[in-house]
Amino acid sequence: MGTQHPHPVTALVVGAGNRGCAYSAYSRAHPDKLKIVAVGEPREAIRQEFAKAFGVEQQFAGWEEAAAQPKLADIALITTQDQMHKEPAIAFARLGYHILLEKPMAVTEEDCEAIVAACEESGVMLAVCHVLRYAPVNRLIKRLIEDGTIGDLVNIQHTEPVGFFHFAHSYVRGNWRREATSSFSLLTKSCHDVDLIRYWMDRPCTRVSSFGSLLHFRKEKKPAVAADHCVDCPLTVQQCAFNARKYATSWFGETVMRDAGVDDIEEALRVSPYGRCVYNCDNDVVDHQVVNFEFAGGVTASFTMVAFTEKLCVRRTVVHGTRGELTCDDGESVMHFDFATGQKKRLMEETAHAHWGHGGSDYYTIATFVDAVAKKDPSLLPTRGRDALRSHLLTFAAERARRTGTVLSVDL
Repeated sequence: MGTQHPHPVTALVVGAGNRGCAYSAYSRAHPDKLKIVAVGEPREAIRQEFAKAFGVEQQFAGWEEAAAQPKLADIALITTQDQMHKEPAIAFARLGYHILLEKPMAVTEEDCEAIVAACEESGVMLAVCHVLRYAPVNRLIKRLIEDGTIGDLVNIQHTEPVGFFHFAHSYVRGNWRREATSSFSLLTKSCHDVDLIRYWMDRPCTRVSSFGSLLHFRKEKKPAVAADHCVDCPLTVQQCAFNARKYATSWFGETVMRDAGVDDIEEALRVSPYGRCVYNCDNDVVDHQVVNFEFAGGVTASFTMVAFTEKLCVRRTVVHGTRGELTCDDGESVMHFDFATGQKKRLMEETAHAHWGHGGSDYYTIATFVDAVAKKDPSLLPTRGRDALRSHLLTFAAERARRTGTVLSVDL
């Protein structure tokens, strides 16, 4: 990724929201490697804000307008809402763009398969933003498993603590609250955790089961004195953990005002969905879920996604081997315990880009993709389409297991 490129890779960004901005920031850090030349975004104010921030001259009111033009760039960075991935991904692949696609790939198995097929048929690279594979600490865990540091792999326990207010923002009030307009939360929030477990395991999953429900954010849980909107509610921010007035002192507040198109957080809460009482929303996605996996050879793993946590998406992972154990709960280091010697050792990986999203993973995701395109070498990509598809299919299988209350046999 430190290779000098004779000319920067050019990019069309489709969807100028938070994720589009996160990956596009690489062009400002490394203008010699990546140049944003066009943006497709239906929200005019956000489109213009993005164009100003990244020096983009070619602006389109949607991906359809951009796709109607002769090829504009080397890559298409697709960061639209989840249900809007399939059509632009296929269209731009057929136009010869290499595709960097935000997770999840799409919201049905058939659409995921169609995207992969279109990219393969068009001879373009497809990388899915399963960003956790790119995190230095997760790659360190992978190396420690592979080099036999803990003996034979037996079990992995992996937890995603979503964060109580983050979950309320995104999955109760926000864009990912309903399956009909987005998808189920294991897919929208945690498909890259399922992918990460597959990455560490490096063997087929053979059986999966799952349990979970929408336990708390329900109308019957609403306090008797609570109002329908937080700005009208007598409960204070100390009395209600999910009080939307907390946006005033949270980074989420910037997103709320940006989406509402206003500069005042109180007004934004009145005119946007983010001011609603969490017990008075139209959400239906689960707020906690566990998934159990059996892999070839009898090795097992468990994954927990839970809304009700202090930590915000700082995963906790414990890897059990026959000769030792690895624990990671800070996103930066791994504690190795050796059974034979009884010694513990903390192992670190470089964190020069930890200030980027997902502990630096966002940086390495876009940097790796740009490098692969510049070198015309898809082997550099850890999250290529066909492998990412298998992780998605396993996520869909886990959700089927939850809904049917069964243990499903798979080969993924």
